[in-house]
Parts: sequence; structure tokens; C-alpha cells
Amino acid sequence: MYSLPLDKLDTLFETIGSKEPLYVPVDNSSGKADFQRWSKGTVMSRALKTVRSAKDFFFPKTENLVNFKMNGKKIELEDPRKEMEDFVVFGVRACDAASFAIVDDVYINMKPVDTYYKNRRDHATVVTLACTDPAQTCFCKLYNIDAADPRGDVSAWIAGGSVYFQPNTDKGKKFIAGADTLLKESGSDTVEAQQQATREKIAALPFVNLDLSTYGGEKMLALFNSKVWDDLSGTCLGCGTCTYVCPTCMCFDVRNFDTGNGIKQYRCWDSCMYSDFPKNGRGPIPA
Repeated sequence: MYSLPLDKLDTLFETIGSKEPLYVPVDNSSGKADFQRWSKGTVMSRALKTVRSAKDFFFPKTENLVNFKMNGKKIELEDPRKEMEDFVVFGVRACDAASFAIVDDVYINMKPVDTYYKNRRDHATVVTLACTDPAQTCFCKLYNIDAADPRGDVSAWIAGGSVYFQPNTDKGKKFIAGADTLLKESGSDTVEAQQQATREKIAALPFVNLDLSTYGGEKMLALFNSKVWDDLSGTCLGCGTCTYVCPTCMCFDVRNFDTGNGIKQYRCWDSCMYSDFPKNGRGPIPA
């Protein structure tokens, strides 16, 4: 484990940010935290959560998949992707970090591999940040997520006036090596004390003892057909925001756009909360 005085964190950011793009949570004009590229003078937010998941770095809201042109009877294809540079995402919370594995299962571990998503995952170094003051609405423990010990390429804790780092992967070790002049090897006593305090707070949260045994498998069909949705759906606007902020939502739509000089094919986020969503299975939806 390695440590850095908290007042030297900006120096660490400058060291890392001078070598590759670095993204940290920053308070926006509305007072909400969102990931922004670090630049000199950027102040990292101490908010518990960002308004959007870090999933956006790997599965962006819109993405140009392919371009093609007609040349007589021939179709010319162009891959618009350029080789991505390495980048670092700092301050990802344990719940968002756990969600990456779920999306990875669909876009990387299943065939065919989504090379657009995988390319971004391969180039990213994820530095997670442990929670110290969970919200009353948090329910990470229900899903065996330890907010006091987040998993990432590097795990980080802010405790006792210092920032502590534990590399977990080869990319994590590279991150540490890139800042070795600032970091010093350190014991884990301070981190362990903070972890215990955080876990005690989590154990007292309202949702920690919810029984999830009533969900899953064949039980889901009965829940899906429950009359309770008749009342709840009456106030739903169908805006899709609930799925867009969900770190495991991965639905998308694909559209072609005629530029007058060829066709650009894009994919963009879609949502099962849209009224037209169930129609996708029977063919394209008219523009």
C-alpha cells in the first residue's frame, strides 16, 4: 500500500494528467458532481456519487460505428475509429466499479465481442475511491459490494489526512509507477480503521436487511404482471432517465444518417422505458 498527503493530491493529478487524459468528479454549476477531464485548477468533488455513471467512458451516449459511400454499385466502408490513447478515471465508487463486470459480460465475454467497448476498457485505468459516509438510500451490501474496499485497477482511500493507494492489476501497478516520486510505502492500519467505521455505518442503513429471495427466476414473471404497476406507471413520463443513470443499462438503437456525401451509422442509448422500445424486435421504427 502507498500513501500521499491529501494536500499533495493536486500534484499527483498534475503528474498523471501531464502523461495521459485524467478524469475526476467535479461539482458542476448545479452543485452536482460529474466526471470532467482534469486541468490545472480543477477541484475534485467530495460528493458521494456522480450524476452519471462512469460507464459513459466505455459505452458513450452516441457513437459513430461506421461510414459508407456508394460508388456506382460498390459500397466503400470506412471505420471511423482511431486508436484511443490510454486514460485514467479517478474516483469511481464501488457500486459503479462493480457494474463494469456486468456490462463486460455482455460486450466482452459473449461472442461476438463488441470491439468498440473493449477498446475503451483496454485503454482505461480505473482508480476507485472508498466511501466513508454512505447515503441512507444506499444498498450496496445487498449485492455483496463492499463500499469500504472498492475493486478497480487501483483502490484508493482518503483517511487521516492522506490518500492511500493499493494497486490490484498490471494497469494499477503502472499507475503507481508513474507517480512513484510522490508516493511512499505505507502500512494499512489507518485504512483498516476507516473500513471498519464505514462498514458499521452500512450495517445500520435502512435497506441493508431487505429480503431479495422473492426476486429472480420464475418469480419475476409474477412480479412483472403485478397490478401494482398499474398505479405506478400512471405517474411515469416515459423519459428513460431511470435507465440512463443506471450503471448496468446497456440497450442501444442504431440509426443511419444521410450526410449528402455518404451515410454515417450511429448507435445511441435506448431505454426499455420508451413506448416504442418493444417494437424493435419486429423491425426498424419509421423515422
